[in-house]
Amino acid sequence: MPNIIEITDFAAPELDVYARLTENQLVNRADPANGLFIAESPNVILRALDGGWEPVSLLMERRHIEGQAREVVERCGDIPLYTAPLPVLTELTGFPLTRGVLCAMRRRPMPGAEEICRGAKRVTVLENIMNPTNLGAIFRSAAALGMDAVLLTPACCDPLYRRCVRVSMGTVFQVPWAYLGDSVNDWPEPGMTRLRAWGFRTAAMALREDSVSVDDSALMAEEKLAIVLGTEGDGLGSDTIADCDYTVRIPMSHGVDSLNVAAASAVAFWQLGRRP
Repeated sequence: MPNIIEITDFAAPELDVYARLTENQLVNRADPANGLFIAESPNVILRALDGGWEPVSLLMERRHIEGQAREVVERCGDIPLYTAPLPVLTELTGFPLTRGVLCAMRRRPMPGAEEICRGAKRVTVLENIMNPTNLGAIFRSAAALGMDAVLLTPACCDPLYRRCVRVSMGTVFQVPWAYLGDSVNDWPEPGMTRLRAWGFRTAAMALREDSVSVDDSALMAEEKLAIVLGTEGDGLGSDTIADCDYTVRIPMSHGVDSLNVAAASAVAFWQLGRRP
């Protein structure tokens, strides 16, 4: 049975996770075992539960307890369920809960890059992607379009940031992901060395005169391929491009020179996610 708690005191410390803690405070790097993240909307929460993530508490409009969040409530057992009318929740959180349901969930140790690449044929490497909206959209495309894993350089934004989780529609809980190292010094050369040791050829998505088209037959025939995408605005670093086996472009028309990294990822995954 849910432990339903009506919100009467906005200052209650149990509500800090929803209303007052920053994303970095939720990560809790000083005490990783007690790190948290927020999943928003019933569908996203259910995907997290399906992936084995542990719920800590829920926050929702009362009408959703027996409505759209009923399955979530049933699966979360007797954890605290904080509830109030929408205007009260909006005042508490400072923004309207468009989906009406939030769940605080416990972080857990993540598998290493080598582990998630074992048996993988198509992976993507994200270099310094800092925008959680773009990162979430890339995860959604990776899940839908054939990527076996997502690898992130140490400077990337956290896939468990609330906005990233929401934009990904919970696919951050479905596609295996890991960081390629712990510090900025672990990329590009050390990371590239590891990818090659695991049998991957690397394809840098970049605009250069020596680039091949995304539908190049030799590129598509590679047994194991890592598609490398760069940060918003600047794209991939020159050292990264130089270290990759291929430089790859998406053909453009109407004078457009490039796509947003999230849109480019979808095109690249669609074309290159197919197995030889």
